[in-house]
Amino acid sequence: MAVEAKEIPVANIERLVQPTHDERSRQRAVSMLRCHAIINMRQAMQQDYENRVEPALERRGEQPQDWKSIESAMQSQPSYRFYSATRYNVQEMCYLCVQPAIERSLPEMIGVARELAEKSPAGGSLTLDPSLELPKHSQALDIHLTPGWVYAEHTEDDVAQGAVITFGGKVFTGQHRYRNQPGAIGDSIAHWVEKRFPGFRPRRIRDIGTTSGGNLLPYHDVFPDAEIHGIDVSAPVLRYGHALAQHAGVPVHFSQQNAEQTNFPDGHFDLIVSSFFFHEIPLRSTRKILRECHRLLSPGGLMAHMELPDEVSVSDYENFFWNWDTRNNNEPWYTAYREQDPVALCTEAGFAPDSSFKLLIPDYRSFGPGFLEQCVSGEADAPSHGEGGWFIFGARKD
Repeated sequence: MAVEAKEIPVANIERLVQPTHDERSRQRAVSMLRCHAIINMRQAMQQDYENRVEPALERRGEQPQDWKSIESAMQSQPSYRFYSATRYNVQEMCYLCVQPAIERSLPEMIGVARELAEKSPAGGSLTLDPSLELPKHSQALDIHLTPGWVYAEHTEDDVAQGAVITFGGKVFTGQHRYRNQPGAIGDSIAHWVEKRFPGFRPRRIRDIGTTSGGNLLPYHDVFPDAEIHGIDVSAPVLRYGHALAQHAGVPVHFSQQNAEQTNFPDGHFDLIVSSFFFHEIPLRSTRKILRECHRLLSPGGLMAHMELPDEVSVSDYENFFWNWDTRNNNEPWYTAYREQDPVALCTEAGFAPDSSFKLLIPDYRSFGPGFLEQCVSGEADAPSHGEGGWFIFGARKD
C-alpha cells in the first residue's frame, strides 16, 4: 500500500534543486519567450502565409499542393526565418538555464536517490541493467536539443539527466495553458480509459519510455489497485523517477529495458501506455515495440499511446508546422512517423483492425469529467491536438 510522502524520512529530490534569484528570473523569461514563439509567432507566421504568401503563389499559378511545397515557399520568408531562429534558440535555452542549479545540487540528489533505491519505503522497485546496450538512435543526437538527452551518465549513480529533462520540461511548458501541469497526459488517458471502458480494471500497467515517470503516476490515482511499471533505457532518468515516486507515495516498479524486447512474460499487462514516444525512434523500432505490446497484453488488454497526429488527420499547413521539428529539433524520425497510419501500424503488429483506433481526447485537467463524458459519448468533439486535446492511438487485444 502507498504511504504518505511525509512518512518518508528523506529529502524530496526535486526540492534540492534551488535556483538563485537570477537563475529563476532567467527561467521565467525563457519560458515566456518559448510561449511567445510557439503561440504568438506561430499564429503570426500562419497569418503571413494565408494573407500574403499563399495569395501571391496563387497569382503566379504556384499554389502549394502539400506541406513540402508550403515549406519550400516559406523558407525564404522573414516570418518563417524569424520564427525558426527564435524557436530553435529558446529550445536550447530551456535546458541550459536549469543546468547550473542542478549541477550544484547533484551530489546531494545522488545521495537521496541512492538511499531511496536501497529502502523503497513506498514500495515498488528500481531494477537497473548495467549490461543493457543503449540503442544507437538514443545516443546519436541530443533529442529536443536537450544536452545529453537520456543517454548521458556523468558519474556513479547519476540522476542528472532525469533532473535536466524534468526541470527543463517545466520551463518548456511553463507558460503553455494545456501542458504546464506535470502528468496531464497520463491523467487524461487514464480517465478516458475509465470512461470509455466501464468495468475495465487493469491488474498491471506499463509505461514505455517513461523517463522519470511523470505521466505514469496519474494511473495510480485512477487505478489504485493496479501494479504499475515504467521502463526506459536510461538509468539516470529511472533513478530520478524512482525517487520522485517514493515521495509521491506511489509504488512504481521501474526497470531499465529496451521496449523492443523486454523480460516480461506473455500476457503480463492489461494496459500499456506511452506519451510522446514513438516519433522519437526509428520506424523499425516502432514496429518492434508494437509487436512486443501485442505479446505482453492479456486477452482484452488495451494499449493507448499519446502521440502527434498523423499527416492525414490535419491540414497541409499544420503538417508543415509540425514537421518543423524533423530538421530543426534533432528529431530525424518525426516526419517518417507522422507519414504512417497509426491504425495500420497496430494491425501490422497483430491487432484486429476493428479493435484499433486513433482519436482526440480532451485534456482532463482543463475540461473536467463532464466534458470528457460528452466526448466519449459522442455528444461533443475534443479540441485539436495542442489546443486542449491530445491525439491518441492504440488497440484492444482480442
